[in-house]
Amino acid sequence: MSASIEQFSLVLRQLREERGWSQEHLAERADLNRSYLGEVERGHAVPSLITVSKLAGAFEIRLSSLIARCEHI
Repeated sequence: MSASIEQFSLVLRQLREERGWSQEHLAERADLNRSYLGEVERGHAVPSLITVSKLAGAFEIRLSSLIARCEHI
């Protein structure tokens, strides 16, 4: 797994857990399949830019903020 995918996976899980959300809840908010979201969190799937944008929207943060968090790990 590449470092950037690993960083994104960690950030995604941290944001979800900070909010006390289940994978199912986040997947619903982002209009994604829960099992796919789990693969992204484990670094087994590489999300498209559209998927990353959906995730940012689900967290109600800007796409640039979500990506910037990956640089600080």
